[in-house]
Amino acid sequence: QLQLVESGGGLVQPGGSLRLSCTASGASLYNYYIAWFRQAPGKERVAISCIRPSGTIVHYEDSVQGRFTTSRDNAQNTAFLQMAKLETGDTGVYHCAAVRVGVGTRCARVAADFGYWGQGTQVTVSS
Repeated sequence: QLQLVESGGGLVQPGGSLRLSCTASGASLYNYYIAWFRQAPGKERVAISCIRPSGTIVHYEDSVQGRFTTSRDNAQNTAFLQMAKLETGDTGVYHCAAVRVGVGTRCARVAADFGYWGQGTQVTVSS
């Protein structure tokens, strides 16, 4: 059973940077699409990015284009979200999510399409 654990969140000033990690256990991440979602207080989860096993980036949410970079290291069984030029609107709990590559699965923007989730890591951008 795949398990995901996020880390790297924290409090940062506007304009700062953070690097989030999503470490997997129980299965090889090589067989999974990996997505990052953000959930702000009182709002639904928003898809930030998704990456294929090959490392191809499928999409970035419009507001993070040019500021966030997602990557993965299949050998380390870890995915990353490098966040730069952080804004107050980036505040929220960041979750990584995974779905096994197969017929009918894809690197989607829909939370319900992902069957495996980490517990999330809080990112707060504030002066």
